[in-house]
Amino acid sequence: MILFRLAKQKYSDDLSGLGAELTGGRWNNKGTRILYTSDSRALCTAEIAVHMPIGLIPKDYYLITLEVPDTVTLHLIDSKSLPERWMDFPYSDITQDIGEEFISKGDFLILKVPSAVVQGDHNYLINPGHKEYDKVRLTGKEKFNFNERLFK
Repeated sequence: MILFRLAKQKYSDDLSGLGAELTGGRWNNKGTRILYTSDSRALCTAEIAVHMPIGLIPKDYYLITLEVPDTVTLHLIDSKSLPERWMDFPYSDITQDIGEEFISKGDFLILKVPSAVVQGDHNYLINPGHKEYDKVRLTGKEKFNFNERLFK
């Protein structure tokens, strides 16, 4: 399986989940390492865009391509199993609790979750502490320029 993420250049080689640990996110609390990835370049772009102020075009980003064997352990969270307002911002404790349980149990390398930004698409959360983590390979890194029309 091929997964993507967008990161500033200085973090483009860091696949440790440190950024999510420092800031927290929809699927994790501050203090928990998790690596957020997406199944498409477009979803990565949308996920960054929703966090940027209008008129501010993100600079110095790189598109990271990861390859993960299809045989790794993966668990799917179906959007139908989530409460009605799980997509709200600020984040719900419910989604963070799901991510925290995923990391603490350590049963799966990847948690496939619905995107709150693009309905029908998925993000793939990777547990950097999982025994299969060494199967995650960085296979590409290239400068990424956001289209300014997204930020007007």
